[in-house]
Amino acid sequence: MQYRCASVLALLLASAPAWAGDKPIYQPAPDWVKPAPPLDTSKLDGESPVLLLVDQQHRLHDGERWAYTDGATRIASAQMLNQAGTVQLPWQPDDGDLIVHKVEILRGGERIDALAKGERFSVLRREEQLEQLQLTGVLTATMTVEGLRVGDVLRVAFSTTSKDTALAGNVQTVVPLVSAPVRVGFARTRLLWDEGTAVQWRTPKGTAAKPVRAGGFQELEVAVPLAKAEELPGDVPLRFQRTEMLEATSFADWQAVSRTMAPLYRTEGAIPPGSPLAAEVAKIKAANRAPLDRTAAALRLVQDEVRYLFNGMAGGNYHPQSPADTWQRRYGDCKAKTLLLLALLDALDVDAEPVLASIGMGDLVAGRLPSAAAFNHVLVRATVDGRTLWLDGTDSGTRRDDLGDAPPFRTVLPVRAAGATLMPVPLAAPARPQTSVTIELDQSAGYTLPTVYKATFALRGAMGQELNLAASQADREQKDQMAAGIIANTIGNATVVDRSIRWDAASGIATVEVSGIADSPWQSDDRKLRLPLDHAIGPLSFDPDRSRTGWQGLPAATNGPAYNRIVTRVRLPGGGRDVALDGDQTLPGHYAGLAVDRQVTREGDWIVVREDLRADGAEIAAADINDQRGRVAKAKTRLLAAVAPEVRPAPWQEVTAAVRDKRLAPLEAAFAKNVADHADDAEAYERRARFRQSLYDWRGALADVDRAIALGSTAGRHLWRAWLYRQTNEDAKAHLDLVAAETLEPGSVPVQLELARYEALHGEGAAAVARLDRQDGTTGGAQRTELQMTRSYVLAEAGRRDEAIATLDAAIAARPGQVPLLNERCWVKGTRNVALEEALRDCTKAIELADTPSMILDSRGVVYFRMNRLDEALTDLDAALELSPGRPASLFMRGVVRKAKGDAAGAQADFAAAKLQSPRIVEEYARYGIKP
Repeated sequence: MQYRCASVLALLLASAPAWAGDKPIYQPAPDWVKPAPPLDTSKLDGESPVLLLVDQQHRLHDGERWAYTDGATRIASAQMLNQAGTVQLPWQPDDGDLIVHKVEILRGGERIDALAKGERFSVLRREEQLEQLQLTGVLTATMTVEGLRVGDVLRVAFSTTSKDTALAGNVQTVVPLVSAPVRVGFARTRLLWDEGTAVQWRTPKGTAAKPVRAGGFQELEVAVPLAKAEELPGDVPLRFQRTEMLEATSFADWQAVSRTMAPLYRTEGAIPPGSPLAAEVAKIKAANRAPLDRTAAALRLVQDEVRYLFNGMAGGNYHPQSPADTWQRRYGDCKAKTLLLLALLDALDVDAEPVLASIGMGDLVAGRLPSAAAFNHVLVRATVDGRTLWLDGTDSGTRRDDLGDAPPFRTVLPVRAAGATLMPVPLAAPARPQTSVTIELDQSAGYTLPTVYKATFALRGAMGQELNLAASQADREQKDQMAAGIIANTIGNATVVDRSIRWDAASGIATVEVSGIADSPWQSDDRKLRLPLDHAIGPLSFDPDRSRTGWQGLPAATNGPAYNRIVTRVRLPGGGRDVALDGDQTLPGHYAGLAVDRQVTREGDWIVVREDLRADGAEIAAADINDQRGRVAKAKTRLLAAVAPEVRPAPWQEVTAAVRDKRLAPLEAAFAKNVADHADDAEAYERRARFRQSLYDWRGALADVDRAIALGSTAGRHLWRAWLYRQTNEDAKAHLDLVAAETLEPGSVPVQLELARYEALHGEGAAAVARLDRQDGTTGGAQRTELQMTRSYVLAEAGRRDEAIATLDAAIAARPGQVPLLNERCWVKGTRNVALEEALRDCTKAIELADTPSMILDSRGVVYFRMNRLDEALTDLDAALELSPGRPASLFMRGVVRKAKGDAAGAQADFAAAKLQSPRIVEEYARYGIKP
């Protein structure tokens, strides 16, 4: 066992006495090793296994474990040559010896003995895991094998030994087993132990193995590779999964393991009177009278004042350093921190004991053989005022209110002088939220306008400590990126304007406060505008696959324990009048292990949703899976949302009202601050330009795009500014930007299409057609469709109407049913007032094929107007605006139809709305002979 508080399975090596060496020993394999069959490498080809030999033989004798490995690998590629060409053999000199038996190259019938040639391993001290706060003491013997080539076979045989007095003469080992579908030429797993030692052993269920006597030893050989493990759903608890290992132990039972470990955690005399630690005990006693407060203070001292560092040196795998050493060094691993905490609690008259646990193995521990190797962690179990408290010195940020929280280990082993059996750990959600999130969205400017947001994230415990550590080492830009990353997972596309990160040591909570601007959170769903308010059921996924007969009795694991709190506050447009709530405002019961306490209130023009999400990590019994699946599925059909009234201002009306009522001041201030704080960031100006453009503030948007281009000239920005210049009737400047875009990206099809459109509008039809001709053969897919439609537009603007229609005829013949092409042909015929019946058929067919036909309804409205079928034109234009409220072309044409029908007031309103959004729309339609 190694107490690594972040590893999944304890390593196989145990502590060793001082006789172990720090240099490899070179000698033949011991006599007890059974040689592998000879390797015939003369007939290898590309279909031969890469692993030709995997031979593992372990011997348990006189308290020592000897692990022998013989492996041969076919060097099948240059990449493998790079990986395998340098042999690396790690070992811990404090555990035992590294003994090298063989390093050789097999090439056809030739055998090249690297050791006989004098090649030797170099020894490096490797602390690769120091960034994980692990000081392992591992040495690595390395050898770059000379002359190794692709096609060779590299064979290496070596042994490691280990012997640990902490095990009181006991021995243990764990041997990983090769399993199908891994292909291997020859594989063997062999275990020997002397007959005088009572050894228990275990192989995976269904494995045929039986020990036999062999010269004073018991010998067990496991047939490998194992058959492929039975496929299981990924959500079953760990205990159902096959553990592909051979384990052996001389411990009689768990009580023996408990008794053997007990002497390592004795606290008698650990804190001498007058020592620095005694002074800390006195401080805690003076400041705290209640045992629970003293316990919390002792745990905080160990967590906050002693940093975590795994120490695998000098017998550190099992032996914790003394409390005095830990306090003087101010670092220690879970063993050292546990012993320090036990000593403090003993001095504070708090009943406590160490318990062994496994990080990652969970309920598999109960199915293991009794050995110290079943665990990789140790913590403290205390009893205060009749309550069981689980105290982990390697955790962080634990405070008084958290002492009752249970760790997620499921099974532990108390360490007692009298011995103990395995103890289950009941699972429950933590007492305090691990994360508390408050999101405030000010949507008072309007449903479709951006929102000013404020968000607060409070992170407790290890997450808070990690955030505090990261923030303390980050510069301003990195902190901005941290804040943006946090907010993106909650709000989505958002701009961070202000942020702060602070740490409160008293509560153990790190708090991130972020404010800024986000896109409107309202979403169109089935022609309704909805604001999602659910943070509980929407992200929850529970659909266990139990379709196979053999799976139907298997329970499902759930996430947890966990406790998160989310508060969402939304200030509604128009004071929230007529905004309805849809979905479940309460969620009683459990949903696949998640309990949701939801409260929804209306506070003036605010909607407030408070959700506490508690997951206890409990399994879902097989008999309950369908019921829980159904509960989750049903709840997902009733996700909480706010629903905007069906009758509400159109987007342009929201803009004009917000400007008129001065409701945009918070947004304008946020954009201004963002620009001021990022004066050299072109994207900051782009963000404000998009906002100003949405307000139809063309000059303001132009000013920001000017600044963005000054900071970084791109074709996209020049195209954007050209479009803005078109809105302000500055075509010459627009042309200059189009030329600049072409200079930057001469091969850009979008740039060429925009130049062609400009030329067509300015009487240069021949040049525009020639430009498009040069693009033929360079586009495909959507770009080809756009090129064909642009060609039709250019030809029509040049007065070559028949050619324009013929272009679309050919395109549609090549790709029938293309909605954009059908709509374009309908549009060209409608605006040019020709073949109107054919145009009607095109539009109608396109509407039938389209998912969102608002543009096509607009085109058909023009056709109906040309045919003097005004009622039908009005119906189509109303429908287009219902699907796409505020579409300028539809508004303008509806104004034309309304005027023709005698509705002067309605027409003027539509014309004003269209011109607000598209200043040159009157000019555009005048080219088609359609006037207000």
